[in-house]
Amino acid sequence: MHLWQNFKSLAYAKPDFFIIGAQKCGTTSLYNYLVKHPCVLSSHEKEIHFFTDKYDKGYSWYSKQFPSLIKKYYYTVRKHHRIITGEATPYYLFHPHVAKRIKSAFPKAKIIIMLRNPVDRAFSHYRYHVKLGQEPLSFKDAIEAEPARLQEEYEKMLMDENYSSINYKIFSYLKRGIYIEQVKRWFELFPAEQILVLKSEEFFSDTASCFSRVLDFLELPEYELSSYKTFNIGRETAMDREIRKFLVKYYRQYNQALYSYLGKDFSWDG
Repeated sequence: MHLWQNFKSLAYAKPDFFIIGAQKCGTTSLYNYLVKHPCVLSSHEKEIHFFTDKYDKGYSWYSKQFPSLIKKYYYTVRKHHRIITGEATPYYLFHPHVAKRIKSAFPKAKIIIMLRNPVDRAFSHYRYHVKLGQEPLSFKDAIEAEPARLQEEYEKMLMDENYSSINYKIFSYLKRGIYIEQVKRWFELFPAEQILVLKSEEFFSDTASCFSRVLDFLELPEYELSSYKTFNIGRETAMDREIRKFLVKYYRQYNQALYSYLGKDFSWDG
């Protein structure tokens, strides 16, 4: 039985789009901009984590995280335009099973991927978990400890879809920045016209223009916000120069593979 058959009889709107990551790349800002659009209804939470940590709750639970069909119909009549809804969970891009789960349940959904210089992303990711009290190590020690922390965790997740790894989720500072592996997984399952890849640096430097691209991708009317506040800004801290040099070199081959695959040079060379 198709998973959607369990979902369609419930009186809730199904998600039309997913902002799937990457973590610390601007997904919170983009989602907050989108739900201000008159033709977008928000999910009850931005990050539902259903297809990763809460998959065992089932589609009946997941459906209730979205607006009712009555509410969607009301806004459709009121706005004289198609109304959409969706969610944004950055862990979706990185998790090995999410792409096939979403493809099985919502094959027509639009997928938005935001990618940031992996060097800066890794440091921001690290500082976030230090702030939460989950990371006791220095950045240098944390990236040196990553192979041991993640050892066999990915393989366990591949072998057992119900296996949840805290280490894989939290301590993956370097691995999350190897975008080529993650992006390919989604393009192999979804048609290219259903996936939009945004460069985070462009999103923050020319937000209005990038937001317009997103609206066009989602087939929504143009809508300009009065302001584009940035959400989840971390406190600026300089990265050690030698660590940055190491990371730039570490990611170079993976970045080049990504540029070749997408046909776009993101110019992450420093």
